[in-house]
Amino acid sequence: MQRNGGGVGGGGQTWVLRRVRLTWLSFMLFFILVFFPLIAHYYLTTIDEAGGPDKRIFGPRPGGELCEAKHVQDLCRIRESVSEELLQLEAKRQELNGEIARLNLRIEACKRSIDSAKQDLLQLKNVISQTEHSYKELMAQNQPKLSLPVRLLPDKEDPGLPPPKSPRSCRLRSCFDYARCPLTSGFPVYVYDTSSYAWGNNLDPLVKQAFAASVKSNIYVTDNPSIACLYLVLVGEILESSPLPSPSELEKQLKALPYWRSDGHNHVLVHFSRKSMTQNFLYNVSTGRAAVAQSTFLEQQYREGFDLVVSPLVHALSEPNFLEVPPQVPVKRKYLFTFQGERVESLRSSLQEAPPQSFEEELQGDPPADYDDRIIGTLKAVQDSHLDQVLVEFTCKNPKPSLPTEWALCGEREDRLEVLKASTFALVIAPGDGQLVASAGCGMRLFEALEVGAIPVVLGDHSRLPYHQFIRWTEASIIVPKPRVTELHFLLRSLSDNDMLAMRRQGRFLWETYFSTSENVLNTILASIRTSIQVPAAPIKDEPAHEIPHKAGKLAGTDANLADNGDLDLGPVETEPPYASPRFLRNFTYTAADTYRSWNRAPGPFHLFPHTPLDPVLPSEAKFLGSGTGFRPIGGGSGGSGKEFQAALGGNVPREQFTVVMLTYEREEVLMNSLERLNGLPYLNKVVVVWNSPKPPSDDLLWPDIGLPIVVVRTEKNSLNNRFLPWDVVETEAVLSIDDDAHLRHDEIMFGFRVWREARDRIVGFPGRYHAWDVNHQSWLYNSNYSCELSMVLTGAAFFHKYYAYLYSYVMPQAIRDMVDEYINCEDIAMNFLVSHITRKPPIKVTSRWTFRCPGCPQALSHDDSHFHERHKCINFFVKVYGYMPLLYTQFRVDSVLFKTRLPHDKTKCFKFI
Repeated sequence: MQRNGGGVGGGGQTWVLRRVRLTWLSFMLFFILVFFPLIAHYYLTTIDEAGGPDKRIFGPRPGGELCEAKHVQDLCRIRESVSEELLQLEAKRQELNGEIARLNLRIEACKRSIDSAKQDLLQLKNVISQTEHSYKELMAQNQPKLSLPVRLLPDKEDPGLPPPKSPRSCRLRSCFDYARCPLTSGFPVYVYDTSSYAWGNNLDPLVKQAFAASVKSNIYVTDNPSIACLYLVLVGEILESSPLPSPSELEKQLKALPYWRSDGHNHVLVHFSRKSMTQNFLYNVSTGRAAVAQSTFLEQQYREGFDLVVSPLVHALSEPNFLEVPPQVPVKRKYLFTFQGERVESLRSSLQEAPPQSFEEELQGDPPADYDDRIIGTLKAVQDSHLDQVLVEFTCKNPKPSLPTEWALCGEREDRLEVLKASTFALVIAPGDGQLVASAGCGMRLFEALEVGAIPVVLGDHSRLPYHQFIRWTEASIIVPKPRVTELHFLLRSLSDNDMLAMRRQGRFLWETYFSTSENVLNTILASIRTSIQVPAAPIKDEPAHEIPHKAGKLAGTDANLADNGDLDLGPVETEPPYASPRFLRNFTYTAADTYRSWNRAPGPFHLFPHTPLDPVLPSEAKFLGSGTGFRPIGGGSGGSGKEFQAALGGNVPREQFTVVMLTYEREEVLMNSLERLNGLPYLNKVVVVWNSPKPPSDDLLWPDIGLPIVVVRTEKNSLNNRFLPWDVVETEAVLSIDDDAHLRHDEIMFGFRVWREARDRIVGFPGRYHAWDVNHQSWLYNSNYSCELSMVLTGAAFFHKYYAYLYSYVMPQAIRDMVDEYINCEDIAMNFLVSHITRKPPIKVTSRWTFRCPGCPQALSHDDSHFHERHKCINFFVKVYGYMPLLYTQFRVDSVLFKTRLPHDKTKCFKFI
């Protein structure tokens, strides 16, 4: 027990001692850390003060003394440089802070200005919107917008018509149901299937095939008989081996037609003749109110103004070969006139009833039925006189079957054509029987004469020539009464070469348009009826434009060279919004007022080739004044002079725009540069880029933003003919055809536009060319040398009316377009041929520029050596197709008096018309 207690007491003492020691050590450590630095500081301070300021060891020293140390000098310099830079940076910082404050104030002011401008712009937009709305209301009140008329169709129920007094008294007013043909009906035509009636199986297979092919391509044919205005029935020509139906049987079969409606009104019985001896099996057949269209008519059968005399169907399925058609020049050929034929006797001929009478006796009494003996004697006398070389033959080795009192054709068709090719005039002697007012034999002679360019001379004014109600035959033929046969030779010799060439050209036009193919014959029959009932033609369909989407880039700038117009300003400073030309302004005018003009004048029948939405407008009268006002139209307009002339077009069409059509092929950089040059061009409606390459534009290609639509059109194939397609996106009458590398100033384009507005029916452009006759090779040549005379204006930079695009694409002979595709050339020559052929006027060149290529652009196809050789061939081929040279020379050139033209010293003899 004691041992344990002592252990405890010793342990407690040890713990106390340890704690005392630890406290002591802590106190000593605190003393050392606190009082020792104080004592040391005091001691050192006392020593420095005792030794004086010069002997200080630890106190601070002046800067100069410290820098006396060699190793510290560099550090001092660095410190001074840094201090100076810091001061400069601080000054700049303060300056920038002040600038930032000023800019912030300006930003706030700009924001307030932007807000104010936005408010003003919104107000202006509202004002513009209200003004446009008011303008549209005024236009709607004063000039209603015209569009294609709404189509009206006949009712299914047919009320019937009162019967005419007799079948012979049928006229359109009494036998035609106008209720089935409203003016806006579109003239739907239903054609009976030849297998639906009994005698259809007896028709000539070639006629049936040609008729079916023509019907298939006709735009008026419909499959719905309930809406039809007209019903066509092919009744001939019947095979010679097939028996002809009796009149009573034929009447029963006609009445059995499903849409005959008891009297056959609005039906047309079509009889195509392929031979001179044609069966007139409709004679003595009561056709009711149905009209008859055939080549042979007797007087008691023909209903004037109701029935239709048509031309024979010579080229049933074959197309005429233009290379085999003889040229229209020279005007005078080997024979003055020719005639080959043999008279077919008739029991009714007066020659068998009494001896021939003298002309004096014939004129004193009633005219006899036949003058043929006197005609034979007179023509033989002319041949025997040898004053002119003529060919007359009145007997044939192999005469073709013909009707009584008619002159039978001699030999084969090829032999007859060879004689006619050498004939200036071709005689067509009417049948001796005056009751035979039209015959297939005379129609065949007329067809062959027109085909080879022999001017027809019709002896017998009682004959009804094909489509005589619409065609003015006196412009293409000479119609002489038989009593004047003794004066025929004198008459033919008195005609001038210009008159004969005009008649030959008109005859060629009539043959190509109305007679040459089965399709033309059918179209002419329908056009004759449609014109008679005054239904307008259906408009031609525009070529649908398949647009290529593209991305617009930055806003296009203005080329300084293009903007510098000098003293010539021909357009407003600000461009107008796109404005399309009015459409369908002449829906009924062609039918009501222009019947004879459209049937007898190129560019052809608007009835066969329906009128266009943008109908051509006749050129307004203009005068070129030599005063300082430059080129100014006569008449009331807002153009005025000076500032007014610059700001407005004036003239008779005070508001108008044009469309640029640009053809391109895989030259993207050149194309983009050309588009940029159009920025700011006045009166520009839009730009249509015809993308002629099979490869689409590059995906990363950025198109310039010129402030107007740029429409990129994809074509089906690479063809230069695509330049003249009537694209539906072209909404203006004026078209500026321009190459992608053409370089024209804005003032030049505007001047060309103003000139075109005064000559809307002509090509107006810049690069002029001419054709020349090569005496050594007896052919035409294309020439691009500088000349004071020209006959062509290239369409690489030219204005023309959109109407010519329809004619080029749909009316001009396909052989010309095929040659353009073959050579990839000559489309501009083809357009010049077409316009000159239609108008008989040369183009108009503006300004003195002869070339228009942009500097530095890649060379085009025209720089190839074969380019000119191909153009020589094109001109000669086009002459063969047209039959003559339609291009006309001109020395006329339009320049503004404000232009500063510089001519080479060797060209100063050229005249300039102002």
